[in-house]
Amino acid sequence: MVDKSEKFNWLVRVGYFSRAILYSVVGLIALTSAGKIANGTNGVFLAIEDFPAGTAILWIMVVGLTAYGLFRLCSPLFDIENEGSDAKGWGKRLGHLGSAIGHFALAFSAYKFASSDGSGSGGGGGAQEAASGVLSMEFGGIILGLLGIAFFIAAFAQAKKAYTGEFMNRISAQAPDHTRTVGAIGYAARAVVFVVIGWSLFQAGFMSAGSEQVKTLGDAVASLADDGFIFTLVAIGLIAFGILSLILARYRIIPEMGPHGKVPSFRA
Repeated sequence: MVDKSEKFNWLVRVGYFSRAILYSVVGLIALTSAGKIANGTNGVFLAIEDFPAGTAILWIMVVGLTAYGLFRLCSPLFDIENEGSDAKGWGKRLGHLGSAIGHFALAFSAYKFASSDGSGSGGGGGAQEAASGVLSMEFGGIILGLLGIAFFIAAFAQAKKAYTGEFMNRISAQAPDHTRTVGAIGYAARAVVFVVIGWSLFQAGFMSAGSEQVKTLGDAVASLADDGFIFTLVAIGLIAFGILSLILARYRIIPEMGPHGKVPSFRA
């Protein structure tokens, strides 16, 4: 019988696998089909929809991206990665919160395409609709602005991982030899993308730029298209991050849950 901890482990690994598909496709489209990446995140899911068994892949991504978002949400809620509760630890945990929200948004976009509801919408429309809803709330601008800051923190964490290679501490020693190099390239590219997403949220929240400024992954990459050299480097880096995610799906050391599927007392 599979206990809840093992189910959690497998769900997280499906999440990393889904992330591998997503980032690899984003990078490949950016390099080979500039027209599709110009449509932002929707262009990415449209490309996946055209794959053989594309709808099935999209449903796997719905489950996987949701699972990965929940995994990241466990960090600010329960400190499942043992980051600590000092300023540095909370910085990392807030970065994980931004990652969780971003992956929930991607999961929702994948769901719209998997259920045949997203093919006619504009790139990033789901994120912009959600941002519009938040802005209509009292203090909604502050919430979006703070989320933008969370993405800035996450971007700094990504850049630090690229430089120090600290991500290797959570990967099995059996991982391929090139993991460190691939990971550094991937995390550096992801840091750039997170800065773009964070700035879009900061503008929408604190500078009254409007919800149409809010960007998700594909939109952030598309916004770099006019910066040819940087755009190419980021595209290659995102493919590298997709490869890293595939390695993580197999070799990531997943924090264990308790026997009843709850966070162990030493993590709570």
